[in-house]
Amino acid sequence: MATIEVVQGDILAENVDAVVTAANESLLGGGGVDGAIHRAAGPRLAEAGAAIAPCDPGDAKATPAFDLDPPVRHVIHTVGPVWEGGDQGEAELLASCYRRSLQVADELAAQSVAFPAIATGVYGFPSELAARIAVETIRATPSRVERIRLVAFDGSTRDLLRAALAAG
Repeated sequence: MATIEVVQGDILAENVDAVVTAANESLLGGGGVDGAIHRAAGPRLAEAGAAIAPCDPGDAKATPAFDLDPPVRHVIHTVGPVWEGGDQGEAELLASCYRRSLQVADELAAQSVAFPAIATGVYGFPSELAARIAVETIRATPSRVERIRLVAFDGSTRDLLRAALAAG
């Protein structure tokens, strides 16, 4: 079973094989963490994303990391659900983002992966529920990944992720 760590900081500073980005379906880059990853990785990331797009909500696809600093070798793009009140299958789609990202990481033979808080930004997914889904899904998903870092952008998200991790 993987070691799960919760940290607050910049996902681009993580010492991992693969970073997950909360992408949009076009995989061309957007705002938030996705925009930051695209800017740091350079224009070839958008070109590679366009070549494998679209990516449906709940799915994940990988590209090389291009100009990201080693040891990061891969970017795993996953599309979270837009929160529409909770009765449109949003929870299952979010869980699928984490499951599929770990499956893709296994296909890439990644030993370490950093995740952002998927869908909690402009997609509006409630942060506390998202934290529980992230931790529960990662724990329940068989994977060869040895180290998983849940990277919170702010202290409140970090605290919610830590509480979800402690509750399990």
